[in-house]
This record gives sequence, C-alpha cells and structure tokens, in this order.
Amino acid sequence: MTSKQRKLAITELALRDGHQSLLATRMRLDDMLPICDKLDQVGFWSIEAWGGATFDTCLRYLKEGPWSRLRSLKKAMPNTPLQMLLRGQNLLGYRHYADDVVQKFVDMAAANGVDVFRVFDAMNDLRNVRVAIHQVKENGKIAEGAISYTVSPVHTLDYFVDLGRQFEDMGCDTLAIKDMAGLLTPQVTKDLVSRLKAAVNIPLHLHCHATAGVAEMVQWEAVHAGCDIIDTAISPLSGGTSHPATESMVAAFAGGEWDTGLDLELLQEIAAYFREVRKKYRRFESDVTGVDTRVLINQIPGGMISNLANQLRDQNALDRMDEVLEEIPRVRKDFGYPPLVTPTSQIVGTQAVLNVVAGKKYKIITNETRDYLQGKYGRPLGEVNPEVRSKALSDHDSVVDIRPADLLAPELDALTREIGDRAKSIEDVLSYAMFPAIALEYFEERDSGNLKPEPLDEEAVPATETVAASAGLAPTEFNVTIHGEEYHIKIEGSGHASEELRPFFVRIDNVLEEVFVETLTEVVPTQDGSIDSTKASRGSKRPKAREDSDVTSPMPGRIVAVNVEVGSSISAGDTVLVVEAMKMENPVHAPVSGVVEEVFVREGDTVNPDECLIRVKTE
Repeated sequence: MTSKQRKLAITELALRDGHQSLLATRMRLDDMLPICDKLDQVGFWSIEAWGGATFDTCLRYLKEGPWSRLRSLKKAMPNTPLQMLLRGQNLLGYRHYADDVVQKFVDMAAANGVDVFRVFDAMNDLRNVRVAIHQVKENGKIAEGAISYTVSPVHTLDYFVDLGRQFEDMGCDTLAIKDMAGLLTPQVTKDLVSRLKAAVNIPLHLHCHATAGVAEMVQWEAVHAGCDIIDTAISPLSGGTSHPATESMVAAFAGGEWDTGLDLELLQEIAAYFREVRKKYRRFESDVTGVDTRVLINQIPGGMISNLANQLRDQNALDRMDEVLEEIPRVRKDFGYPPLVTPTSQIVGTQAVLNVVAGKKYKIITNETRDYLQGKYGRPLGEVNPEVRSKALSDHDSVVDIRPADLLAPELDALTREIGDRAKSIEDVLSYAMFPAIALEYFEERDSGNLKPEPLDEEAVPATETVAASAGLAPTEFNVTIHGEEYHIKIEGSGHASEELRPFFVRIDNVLEEVFVETLTEVVPTQDGSIDSTKASRGSKRPKAREDSDVTSPMPGRIVAVNVEVGSSISAGDTVLVVEAMKMENPVHAPVSGVVEEVFVREGDTVNPDECLIRVKTE
C-alpha cells in the first residue's frame, strides 16, 4: 500500500458473503442495483460481489444469469474494484476442472468485471491454485492468495506462515487470512498476523466470520498487529455467521492512526436500505445464524450453516441439526482434518448428514466423498482413516499423489461440443461446466421465456397456478382441525414443479414451511374458468418399492443421471442412477444382479426414498 492510501482499508461483503451467510445466498440483483451508486461512493478497497455460492444460486434458485449479474454490477459500480471468491482448480463448482477451463474462466471473469480475485484451495494444497493465480496476473488483475485458516492437531502457526511465503513467491499482490468459520481468537490473531507481517512484504487482508462472537476483537488485534485490509458487512447483513458490521468498525478506528476515512453517514444510509431489503428474505432466515460458540468445535463456516439448515429441511431432518453438528468433527478427523470451506465443507457436512439420516456411518457415500478420499481434491495435512478410505474405494482404486488436475485432459472443446447450440456464448459453456444439470434447466427456461425465481414471502401464487382456487375448490387461506387441534393455514406461494411434485410455501400458525404436493389428478379448466371434473384423470405415479430387487433412492433428491435402460444386464453394485441431494451427487447401486425390466425415472425428476425407481428382474 502506498503512503497516499488510508491506514486501514475495507472490503464490503454485503453483495456476496453477507447474504450468503445469513440468507442462503438468495439476494436478487434487483435488490442490489438501487444501492450500488451509494456503495460506489464510499471508497471501499473492494466490494465482494461474485463467486462463492452466488453462481450456483443464480442458476438454481434466482433464475438470473450469473455473468449478466456481474456485468450489471460492474456497470453500476465503475469506481470500486469488484472482488470475487475463486476456489482455485475447483473454480465455483464441486470438482477439479482441467487447466484450460480454469484459464478461460478467469479470462471471462476478468473481461466481465472482476478486478480482485481471492484465490484459495480448501485443502491449502497450493498445487491447486497456481494455474488460477498465474491467469489472474496474465489478465492484469489483482491476485489475492488466501490461506484457509483452521484449527486441528496438525495445523500450526509455522505451517500458515510458510503458506504465506509460498503465496508471495507465486506473485500474489495481497495475502488473505480466510477464517471462514470464525475460529480465530484475539491472541492467536495477534501472533499470526505479527509473524506473517514479518515473513511477507505484500499487504495482509483479514476475512473473519463473527459466528463465535469475537470477530470485532479479532479485527482490532489484527489491525494493531499490522493487518492492512479487513472484511466487513453493512450492519443489517452482519453479525452471527456473517461478519463484523462495517459502520461499527469504521467508528471503532475513527480518529486514530488507522482511521479508514469512510463517511459514517453515507454508510448509515446504505444500512437503512439493506435493513428494509432483508425483510423480503425472511423465509431464508435460519435459526442457526446467531452467535454460536459451538463453531469452535464443529468448525462449520458461516456460509455453510444457513445452507446446511436448508439441506436438512429438504431431508425432513431439521430437528437433527445438533446430531449433525456433533458428527461433523468426527467425519473431519476421519478425512485428515481438512479446513471446512467449500467444497470440503459440503463434502464433510453432507457426509455427516448422511451418517445421521441413514443411521449408520458411511452406509451412503457420495461421489465427492470417494473422490476426496482418493486424493482427487488434493493432499490433506492429516492422516486419513484407512478403514473409511477402504469403505469408499474399490480394490483397483489407487490414491492420487500428483496434482489432481494433472489427471485431467483439456476439456473445454469437449464441453463446447457436448452442449452444442444450447450455449449462446462461451460464458454459457463455462456455466455448463460448473453445474451441468442446473445450467441446462436454466438455458431451457431462458430460451422459452419462462425464467421464474422461487417466490419470496410477499409473492402470491401466480394466477395460472390457482385456477382451482379461483373456482372455489382450493382456498389459499383456511383452518384445519386434526385430532381436535386447529391450525391456521395460508398458502404463500409455490415453486418449480417436476412432473409429479410441486413445492408449496405454506404458513402454518404463522410459521413458514415448505411442503411437497404430489399430483395424482389433472385439473382441467373450462373456457368460463370453472373446473370440468369429468375430465380429471389419474396421473402417472411411480410404484412404491416392495421387493428387495427394486432400486430406490436413499434420500429425497433429483435424478441427474440414468445409466441403464430397459433390457440392460446389470450386476449387484453397479451404479444405475445418480441422485443429487444437498448439492452432492450420490450414486445409487443395483441391489441385485439381473435385467432391467422397467425404468420409472428420467433426468431431472424429483424422487423420494419409498419409490421404486428401477425394477430389476433377477436371473
């Protein structure tokens, strides 16, 4: 930093990590753009606005083009560097990508408006960040190397200081301490920052979640020990699993050696705006986004907690959150103490959920868990439990000891051919590379003019979906009496339906719940808007699983691959389906050997555990 710059610089997180941590990453672009002019006037060192979980959520839930969002934000804030979070060789997905995909992704992110790339690897395996960092420098942008901070028997201050030196040697412009779970304490922060400042010559940047309730003290100690930049979130999106409040930290350092020089009144205007915006997203609020010192044990990062709660809700297991939080440290130890940050937080967290929900450890193992235990994500610092590894890997699977991406052939051309004319740009190809099934669904809806984001609390059920209600057959607000207990029911909205299931957002005694309704009859409106009940017919329905040979899903989810067809010969243990649940892909294996007699699903279908998905005739 030059002498002309302020003693303390600030990166604002409201447009990415603030709402990712507290609102499951659901803030829409339409609620960002009106305040961008004021954000651009503040004088932040950078504004984090892209990357992390935003890319996935834009496609999956918000039905926004992530690339067009980036361009819009850059146009709206031309004077402030835009920052993104990039997972090195993982980019923004959940696997490693070939070098040509990484290079092209960085090129296009830079071209579309990213100025600062915070690049990290979940395993702190620096072999996985070199290509991305080099490409950032090739584009003339700021490369910020990030240490994924964690606490374990094998992670020491000496280790973290050595990582800092290696990032500087790679050519990074700044160095970040990424404390994604809020594990830093004031004393450890003082020691770590002091040692890093003595070891490296580039500016030091601190990212620390407030989950444990000590983040403000951590930032205070960090700045006094020489930290140059801190991450904060405007107050309505701060605290708990998010970050210290921007206004509070500006006020804390005002008038002293580290005065930020930022306008507190302008910040309060921005805060007033976001205070109203947050109210719109209350259905995405989680009960586990306040101060929670359990994070010092389970180490779940801020952005993961609210998403984990939503994932458990999808499994009808939200009441088992405490069991999952107790299981996570055990899984993490089995996996060699990886830092818990995307994607390892999802891999460890999802495996913990499966261990709890299935009632038996490692009964269900995701594809991502198998890849992790085989070394395809990198080298863990600690020792992997050999019994767990043997459960996940077959006899012919060898553990990867080279840079995982060295196993990958260039894939950009193949991806381009694979998606064909469904992609309208190279950005579409890259979106498809990140999230194939979700991107294809988005492209189809975009091309048909049918992009509809999931509803907010205030949004009514669309008229096209309430024809039965308008005919007086299905009221949207009513009382229900069950076993003598009366419940007030109000239908707030509905989500995107599969062929048979539609999610409805229902308020029960003022508590919002998501329920899935299975359609068994077809309601046909007449020209005058009434319902012709004579035309109602029984819809298709999967049979319930009854035989040991029936293929079923171990959890509710979405079919992303069907590997067999009627007449296929299969052996017990063959992967016949892949089900996506909790953002992880779970292979479904044939329970017996035989011939596929019937297939009741196709890609994109939503399934439940009690359904027969494939019927197998045993030999």
